[in-house]
Amino acid sequence: MTEHPHAALVRKGYDAFSRGDMDTMRTLLAGDATHHVPGSHPLSGDFKGQDAIIDLYRRLGEETDGTLRVAVLNVLVDGRGHAVSVHRFTADRQGRRIDETGGLVFRIVGEKITDLDECVEDIERSNEFWG
Repeated sequence: MTEHPHAALVRKGYDAFSRGDMDTMRTLLAGDATHHVPGSHPLSGDFKGQDAIIDLYRRLGEETDGTLRVAVLNVLVDGRGHAVSVHRFTADRQGRRIDETGGLVFRIVGEKITDLDECVEDIERSNEFWG
């Protein structure tokens, strides 16, 4: 059975992110895509446009001294432009460690990611880690 194209697109994005391949990330994101990060820490908020999203990803790497790792556990699709990923996220930052499950809700239009809504297992733990 062949994987749905939206699931393949999401997996390609995770792979590019994990390798730090932001050129590939740009090809997957619509020019006006938005990544919504939950919480009340310096890296939370809405990041609109490819440049803002790529800068967010750069900052995640910098803030964790390159220790950030994301492993995809599953990708679910509805066949109507939505995909949901579940992943395991680990990183070290300023003497703290985070290891939790998270996910992203994707909106896909014209084979481009237009919206990413991030969900975390424990918002308070996330705020503490990134704060």
